[in-house]
Amino acid sequence: MLFPESATTVDPSEIFDRIAEPDFPCVGAKSAMARGTLKVIACRALDSSWDDVRIHWALLEWAQKYRENPEGLRSLAICFEGPTELSEDEFEKHMWNRIQSFADKDAWLGQPYDHRVSADPNDPHFSLSFGGEAFFVVGLHPNASRPARQFPRPTLVFNLHDQFERLREEGRYDRMREAILDRDEALAGSINPMLARHGEASEARQYSGRAVGSDWKCPFSDERSPA
Repeated sequence: MLFPESATTVDPSEIFDRIAEPDFPCVGAKSAMARGTLKVIACRALDSSWDDVRIHWALLEWAQKYRENPEGLRSLAICFEGPTELSEDEFEKHMWNRIQSFADKDAWLGQPYDHRVSADPNDPHFSLSFGGEAFFVVGLHPNASRPARQFPRPTLVFNLHDQFERLREEGRYDRMREAILDRDEALAGSINPMLARHGEASEARQYSGRAVGSDWKCPFSDERSPA
Protein backbone atom coordinates (compact mmCIF):
# COMPACT_ATOMS: atom_id res chain seq x y z
CA MET A 1 0.00 0.00 0.00
CA LEU A 2 1.28 3.46 -0.89
CA PHE A 3 1.02 6.42 1.48
CA PRO A 4 1.93 10.01 0.64
CA GLU A 5 5.12 11.20 2.33
CA SER A 6 4.77 13.74 5.10
CA ALA A 7 5.89 17.28 4.46
CA THR A 8 8.90 17.55 6.78
CA THR A 9 12.29 19.23 6.92
CA VAL A 10 13.99 15.87 7.50
CA ASP A 11 16.93 15.29 5.16
CA PRO A 12 17.99 11.60 5.12
CA SER A 13 21.57 12.72 4.54
CA GLU A 14 21.60 13.86 8.19
CA ILE A 15 21.29 10.22 9.21
CA PHE A 16 23.79 8.94 6.70
CA ASP A 17 26.32 11.62 7.60
CA ARG A 18 26.07 10.76 11.31
CA ILE A 19 26.57 7.05 10.69
CA ALA A 20 29.49 7.78 8.37
CA GLU A 21 31.40 9.65 11.08
CA PRO A 22 34.62 7.74 11.87
CA ASP A 23 33.86 7.31 15.58
CA PHE A 24 30.25 6.17 15.15
CA PRO A 25 30.41 2.76 16.86
CA CYS A 26 27.71 0.66 15.17
CA VAL A 27 29.51 -1.25 12.43
CA GLY A 28 26.22 -2.98 11.57
CA ALA A 29 24.65 0.34 10.61
CA LYS A 30 27.74 1.26 8.62
CA SER A 31 27.52 -2.06 6.76
CA ALA A 32 23.81 -1.61 5.98
CA MET A 33 24.42 1.92 4.72
CA ALA A 34 27.31 0.78 2.52
CA ARG A 35 25.11 -1.97 1.04
CA GLY A 36 22.22 0.39 0.42
CA THR A 37 20.00 -1.54 2.84
CA LEU A 38 19.52 1.27 5.36
CA LYS A 39 16.18 2.88 4.54
CA VAL A 40 15.15 6.22 6.04
CA ILE A 41 11.50 7.25 6.34
CA ALA A 42 10.93 10.94 7.10
CA CYS A 43 8.06 11.69 9.47
CA ARG A 44 6.57 14.67 11.26
CA ALA A 45 6.73 14.36 15.03
CA LEU A 46 7.60 11.68 17.55
CA ASP A 47 4.93 13.05 19.89
CA SER A 48 2.18 12.76 17.27
CA SER A 49 0.29 9.82 15.73
CA TRP A 50 0.21 11.58 12.34
CA ASP A 51 2.42 9.02 10.55
CA ASP A 52 1.61 5.90 12.59
CA VAL A 53 -0.37 4.08 9.88
CA ARG A 54 2.27 4.81 7.25
CA ILE A 55 5.07 3.64 9.55
CA HIS A 56 3.24 0.43 10.42
CA TRP A 57 2.69 -0.41 6.77
CA ALA A 58 6.40 0.22 6.15
CA LEU A 59 7.20 -2.31 8.89
CA LEU A 60 4.86 -4.87 7.30
CA GLU A 61 6.52 -4.35 3.94
CA TRP A 62 9.98 -4.56 5.51
CA ALA A 63 9.11 -7.89 7.14
CA GLN A 64 7.72 -9.31 3.90
CA LYS A 65 10.73 -8.27 1.83
CA TYR A 66 13.04 -9.83 4.40
CA ARG A 67 11.23 -13.16 4.15
CA GLU A 68 11.61 -13.01 0.37
CA ASN A 69 15.34 -12.30 0.60
CA PRO A 70 16.85 -12.68 4.08
CA GLU A 71 20.45 -12.06 3.08
CA GLY A 72 22.60 -9.28 4.55
CA LEU A 73 22.09 -6.66 7.23
CA ARG A 74 19.33 -4.12 6.86
CA SER A 75 17.77 -1.43 9.04
CA LEU A 76 14.65 0.72 8.80
CA ALA A 77 15.19 4.17 10.31
CA ILE A 78 12.11 6.25 11.16
CA CYS A 79 13.37 9.82 11.44
CA PHE A 80 11.09 12.43 12.98
CA GLU A 81 11.32 16.15 12.34
CA GLY A 82 11.06 16.81 16.06
CA PRO A 83 10.72 17.62 18.85
CA THR A 84 14.49 18.05 19.11
CA GLU A 85 14.60 19.32 22.72
CA LEU A 86 13.24 16.25 24.45
CA SER A 87 14.80 15.02 27.68
CA GLU A 88 15.65 11.33 27.92
CA ASP A 89 12.49 10.68 29.93
CA GLU A 90 10.34 12.54 27.41
CA PHE A 91 11.92 10.74 24.46
CA GLU A 92 11.34 7.39 26.12
CA LYS A 93 7.68 8.22 26.79
CA HIS A 94 6.94 9.26 23.19
CA MET A 95 8.96 6.37 21.76
CA TRP A 96 6.84 3.84 23.63
CA ASN A 97 3.64 5.65 22.62
CA ARG A 98 4.59 5.22 18.96
CA ILE A 99 5.61 1.57 19.47
CA GLN A 100 2.33 0.86 21.28
CA SER A 101 0.40 2.36 18.39
CA PHE A 102 2.24 0.22 15.83
CA ALA A 103 1.67 -2.94 17.91
CA ASP A 104 -2.03 -2.19 18.34
CA LYS A 105 -2.40 -1.83 14.57
CA ASP A 106 -0.53 -5.08 13.99
CA ALA A 107 -2.84 -6.94 16.37
CA TRP A 108 -5.96 -5.29 14.90
CA LEU A 109 -4.96 -6.52 11.43
CA GLY A 110 -4.62 -10.06 12.77
CA GLN A 111 -0.87 -10.29 12.23
CA PRO A 112 0.68 -13.20 14.13
CA TYR A 113 3.30 -12.57 16.80
CA ASP A 114 6.67 -14.07 15.86
CA HIS A 115 6.65 -17.38 17.75
CA ARG A 116 10.43 -17.27 18.21
CA VAL A 117 10.19 -14.41 20.74
CA SER A 118 8.00 -13.39 23.67
CA ALA A 119 5.36 -10.65 23.57
CA ASP A 120 5.84 -10.01 27.30
CA PRO A 121 8.21 -7.02 27.81
CA ASN A 122 9.27 -8.49 31.17
CA ASP A 123 10.46 -11.72 29.54
CA PRO A 124 14.20 -12.02 28.74
CA HIS A 125 13.17 -13.34 25.32
CA PHE A 126 10.99 -10.33 24.50
CA SER A 127 11.06 -8.65 21.10
CA LEU A 128 8.52 -6.61 19.21
CA SER A 129 6.71 -8.24 16.30
CA PHE A 130 5.32 -6.67 13.15
CA GLY A 131 4.05 -8.63 10.19
CA GLY A 132 5.06 -11.87 11.91
CA GLU A 133 8.75 -10.88 12.19
CA ALA A 134 10.53 -9.98 15.42
CA PHE A 135 12.14 -6.54 15.65
CA PHE A 136 14.15 -4.63 18.20
CA VAL A 137 14.45 -0.86 18.31
CA VAL A 138 17.37 1.51 18.80
CA GLY A 139 16.22 4.95 19.97
CA LEU A 140 18.33 7.97 19.00
CA HIS A 141 17.90 11.66 19.74
CA PRO A 142 19.88 14.88 20.28
CA ASN A 143 19.87 14.77 24.10
CA ALA A 144 20.83 11.13 24.63
CA SER A 145 23.39 10.67 27.41
CA ARG A 146 25.31 7.99 25.50
CA PRO A 147 27.28 9.60 22.64
CA ALA A 148 26.46 6.70 20.31
CA ARG A 149 22.74 7.45 20.74
CA GLN A 150 23.07 11.16 19.93
CA PHE A 151 21.42 11.94 16.59
CA PRO A 152 20.36 15.22 14.98
CA ARG A 153 16.67 14.28 15.22
CA PRO A 154 14.53 11.77 17.13
CA THR A 155 14.96 8.50 15.28
CA LEU A 156 13.76 4.93 15.80
CA VAL A 157 15.83 2.29 14.04
CA PHE A 158 14.03 -1.04 13.58
CA ASN A 159 16.23 -4.09 13.19
CA LEU A 160 15.08 -7.60 12.39
CA HIS A 161 15.82 -10.10 15.14
CA ASP A 162 16.27 -12.98 12.71
CA GLN A 163 19.15 -11.38 10.83
CA PHE A 164 21.25 -11.40 13.99
CA GLU A 165 20.28 -15.00 14.71
CA ARG A 166 21.60 -15.83 11.24
CA LEU A 167 24.84 -14.02 12.03
CA ARG A 168 25.12 -16.04 15.24
CA GLU A 169 24.64 -19.29 13.31
CA GLU A 170 27.35 -18.20 10.88
CA GLY A 171 29.75 -17.41 13.73
CA ARG A 172 29.88 -13.69 12.90
CA TYR A 173 27.65 -12.19 15.57
CA ASP A 174 30.09 -12.20 18.48
CA ARG A 175 32.85 -10.57 16.43
CA MET A 176 30.51 -7.78 15.33
CA ARG A 177 29.17 -7.31 18.86
CA GLU A 178 32.66 -7.05 20.34
CA ALA A 179 33.67 -4.52 17.69
CA ILE A 180 30.65 -2.36 18.52
CA LEU A 181 31.29 -2.58 22.27
CA ASP A 182 34.95 -1.66 21.86
CA ARG A 183 34.12 1.31 19.64
CA ASP A 184 31.34 2.46 21.99
CA GLU A 185 33.66 2.30 25.00
CA ALA A 186 36.32 4.27 23.11
CA LEU A 187 33.74 6.94 22.27
CA ALA A 188 32.01 7.19 25.66
CA GLY A 189 34.81 6.18 28.00
CA SER A 190 32.69 3.40 29.48
CA ILE A 191 30.67 0.37 28.46
CA ASN A 192 26.91 0.90 28.12
CA PRO A 193 25.50 -0.52 31.39
CA MET A 194 22.18 -1.35 29.74
CA LEU A 195 23.53 -3.82 27.22
CA ALA A 196 22.66 -7.49 27.63
CA ARG A 197 22.38 -10.46 25.32
CA HIS A 198 18.95 -11.60 24.16
CA GLY A 199 17.70 -14.12 26.72
CA GLU A 200 19.62 -12.60 29.66
CA ALA A 201 17.37 -9.60 30.29
CA SER A 202 14.48 -7.98 28.44
CA GLU A 203 15.78 -5.93 25.51
CA ALA A 204 12.97 -3.42 26.17
CA ARG A 205 15.28 -1.84 28.75
CA GLN A 206 17.73 -0.93 25.98
CA TYR A 207 15.40 0.63 23.41
CA SER A 208 15.41 4.27 24.50
CA GLY A 209 19.10 4.42 25.43
CA ARG A 210 18.31 5.82 28.87
CA ALA A 211 19.93 4.13 31.86
CA VAL A 212 17.14 2.60 33.96
CA GLY A 213 17.17 0.87 37.32
CA SER A 214 15.91 -2.53 38.41
CA ASP A 215 12.55 -0.98 39.34
CA TRP A 216 11.85 0.25 35.78
CA LYS A 217 8.54 -0.92 34.32
CA CYS A 218 8.08 -1.11 30.57
CA PRO A 219 5.09 1.08 29.54
CA PHE A 220 4.03 -1.36 26.81
CA SER A 221 1.69 -4.30 26.48
CA ASP A 222 0.63 -6.37 23.51
CA GLU A 223 -2.81 -7.97 23.46
CA ARG A 224 -1.28 -11.00 21.76
CA SER A 225 0.77 -11.78 24.89
CA PRO A 226 -0.58 -14.77 26.85
CA ALA A 227 -2.32 -13.68 30.04
